[in-house]
Amino acid sequence: MVDQDERLWTFDAVEPAQIGNETTVEITPENIAEYARLALNDSSMYQPDAHDLIAMPTMVLSYAPLLREEIASANGFVAFEVSKTSRSQTPFAKCEIRWFMPVAAGDIITGRRRVLEKYERRGSKFVTFRVEAINQRGELAAEYDYTCIFEYAQGQREVPAPEATDAPEAAPLLATRNLIDFSGASVGDRLNELIITESQEIMNRKNDFRLAGRRNDSNIHTDEEFAKQNIFAGTTNSGPATMSYVDQMLELSFPISSFYSGGSLLMRAITPFRSDDTVTFQGEITGKHEESDKKSLECRVKGVNQRGDLVCLSDGSFVLD
Repeated sequence: MVDQDERLWTFDAVEPAQIGNETTVEITPENIAEYARLALNDSSMYQPDAHDLIAMPTMVLSYAPLLREEIASANGFVAFEVSKTSRSQTPFAKCEIRWFMPVAAGDIITGRRRVLEKYERRGSKFVTFRVEAINQRGELAAEYDYTCIFEYAQGQREVPAPEATDAPEAAPLLATRNLIDFSGASVGDRLNELIITESQEIMNRKNDFRLAGRRNDSNIHTDEEFAKQNIFAGTTNSGPATMSYVDQMLELSFPISSFYSGGSLLMRAITPFRSDDTVTFQGEITGKHEESDKKSLECRVKGVNQRGDLVCLSDGSFVLD
């Protein structure tokens, strides 16, 4: 029998400062390596036996995950994703991550999450969450603001027609790594590019990787029938998964220390990244700043699929020695 007493966590029911339960995750060499593997990043930096092993920067989205269904539950509501009466998805719109120090094997990370704000724009309704990652010393290692679409004004997206030819093979994932030298960098310089081909198998494996929170196997990333009823009309890659590809692309040009020394990355989702899509991530330097002993570079990255559609647009800032 359908539960008629569900208190749905609608846009009107969401209130800033609603908080979720804290989570605790121990960072291990194995989960650092597994996250990188699922991000299709085979850099030797992330192998379990690597010297001074630290996590990929975007791994914060896994060791301190959003868990919006659990925020809803902690406040006496039922999220749309797990509703028995009105099940739907509140998908990723954008996310901005800010890093303050490295997260390494052996660290124990406490995730704290809350509603930051909600707003309406061009008829659609959005909710932004703030998640903080606190290490075992009580230090803020990273934080991010994650925005979800609670109501979409433009109706359902169309699924592109199948390609006439087989999807191309992914380019070598360990692309050329050529780190930027601050003194020689100029606005307009191109960054090293990365090409990624997505598959449903990869999306399913990413969904299986969970370090905290309850698992949900039926979502718009893994369940085609459920996905057909939602905004994107078919399964798509997740926003955090796409951010891991942007991260990997940026690591080809920027040292990992430039993320963890006060760097930031904002990614906006534009067009769904679907199975069999091949996306080319390209970028350029958009700003160069030097103040006292702080040197930073800003960049913009575009992810464009094989049909020429803009999949994501990202802006990053990185602090160099």
